[in-house]
Amino acid sequence: MSSLCARPIGVFDSGLGGLTVVRQLRRLLPTEEILYLGDLAHLPYGTKSTDEIRRRSGECADFLLKQGIKALVIACNSASSVAYKLLSEKLPVPVLDVITPAVEEALASSKNFRIGVIATYATIESGSYAQSLEARSPDAEYFLKPCPLFVPLAEEGWLDDAIALGTARRYLEPIKKKKVDTLILGCTHYPLLGKVIARVMGPRVRLIDSAIPTALKLKELLRRRKLLGPAGRRAPLKICITDYVRNFARIGEAFLGEELHSVKLVKIP
Repeated sequence: MSSLCARPIGVFDSGLGGLTVVRQLRRLLPTEEILYLGDLAHLPYGTKSTDEIRRRSGECADFLLKQGIKALVIACNSASSVAYKLLSEKLPVPVLDVITPAVEEALASSKNFRIGVIATYATIESGSYAQSLEARSPDAEYFLKPCPLFVPLAEEGWLDDAIALGTARRYLEPIKKKKVDTLILGCTHYPLLGKVIARVMGPRVRLIDSAIPTALKLKELLRRRKLLGPAGRRAPLKICITDYVRNFARIGEAFLGEELHSVKLVKIP
């Protein structure tokens, strides 16, 4: 087995939402060591200029490369939308975003090709989902809706109460009226609100959590390149952050679905 196989998978996000991606990686690739970088000192990326997001993404990628990663996952929709192409061309390791796998999964599962996308303002305005859907299926109809309040609800832990339900209804009723049969959750925070979103949209609408197709795509990529980690072990998760934020542990554990261990404060340029 190549020594590359034992190297970690690098994952970065501007905050802790990317731990929902790590959660699926841990479930589907339990033998892979994961090194997560949360750039909390500079969150959120979504309000920053394209140039600044690309700069921060490049610095996060460089940090992870120096730790000897064998692949990189951009677990941030804002960074995926504007920095994926640049990083995939520049870096010497395979790079995955969270937008492409979600779009591919949505198109594969939709029966009527009426697809909804909910995300932050920045991700919607970047046009990344619209461009990706158009490129793969010009005849599909898609309906995009920013849902910015889902982020603080997820971080506050208000996931399935009257406030969450009322917010979800206000955001989602217009998109539900479009008779979509598939809804992409275009923000790593949104899977935590999956129950209330499903309740509003109804049982006929399939929710696409980008973390799952991203993890599956990475698993296939590692298998194809013979880079799967050594079998028979529960590989460690190491978390690096650039700042501590209020309620860090509570929020992180809610996203990850397990206790946070091996958390290290780091400084990157």
